[in-house]
Amino acid sequence: MTAPASGAAGTGVLEVADDGAVRVLRLNRPQARNAFDAALYDALTEALVGAAASPQVHVVVLTGNGAAFSAGQDLKEMARLVTGEASPEAARGFRGLLDALQGFDKPLVAAVNGVGVGLGFTILMHCDLVLMADDARLRVPFTELGVPPEAASSYLFPRTMGWQRAARLLFTSDWVGAPEAVELGVALAAVPGERLLEETMALARSVAAAPLDALVAAKRLMLVTRNPGVTAAREREDAAFAELLGSAANRAALDRFADTGRLA
Repeated sequence: MTAPASGAAGTGVLEVADDGAVRVLRLNRPQARNAFDAALYDALTEALVGAAASPQVHVVVLTGNGAAFSAGQDLKEMARLVTGEASPEAARGFRGLLDALQGFDKPLVAAVNGVGVGLGFTILMHCDLVLMADDARLRVPFTELGVPPEAASSYLFPRTMGWQRAARLLFTSDWVGAPEAVELGVALAAVPGERLLEETMALARSVAAAPLDALVAAKRLMLVTRNPGVTAAREREDAAFAELLGSAANRAALDRFADTGRLA
């Protein structure tokens, strides 16, 4: 994928580049498959808040560097939460990011350049338009990890896909390929990987050509129909997560990951 035309900046774990009224945010922990640790949570949250406040930014594009879109929560950090090596405050980054996503009142477009696991999948439900590389895949391994759904996916998955399709993914942790993601309503289109960013940027520029006030009004009117459900789902999920984190099943899954580098 080629970079947008204009200059870039960033914090190391997140690259930020502007192309006219489109701001591109690239997750940049390729050595960890762009998994979210505290630094990445904070960097992306700050970038979204900044983009929302900037009158120069009409649209934000989210993508990843390297072979993955995002592997979701950094499981090494989750393990430190379980063992008490990390303070429970380490979870604030996750909550802060979801607050920023839920309240983001400009068009948010995702270019899924590779695998998306856990939050790398559920974050897409908070995006307005999603394009996927045709070889990208998604999954939510919550049951394997012995934890409940997150990021309001217990509400947004059934709302988007229908009850039974959502249940299959949440219960079995099956992989979802790009064509099925389109069929499920998770993605707008699957495109060849070498054209992913080009086509995503073309779509984003088209959206960004509209007056900002009109875009914000449209997004806010869409959000108001679902945000009460998202807020309630997040509260329920947080309570269930607090109950299940550190359970025997969760510890066994994290130990398996520590030993093998994979869940199953």
